[in-house]
Amino acid sequence: MANPNIVIYSTPSCVYCNMAKTFLKSNNADYTEYNVATDLAKRKEMIDKTGQMGVPVIEVAGEVIVGFDEPKLRETLGIK
Repeated sequence: MANPNIVIYSTPSCVYCNMAKTFLKSNNADYTEYNVATDLAKRKEMIDKTGQMGVPVIEVAGEVIVGFDEPKLRETLGIK
């Protein structure tokens, strides 16, 4: 799959973050991950984009998805 610039803001202990990363890996979707538990600059960036601190925040080619919304991810990435 071509990489449409996927970024995931997550924390190590977040179950939904891990589910989202597993989903992306199982669909051969490369992504860049930022651990917002330790990366304060990326945490601020995430909050500025979404207005909240919930994770995961997944950005696909500029579209922001808050939470692990598998149907929305499938639609955005063109995965059936």
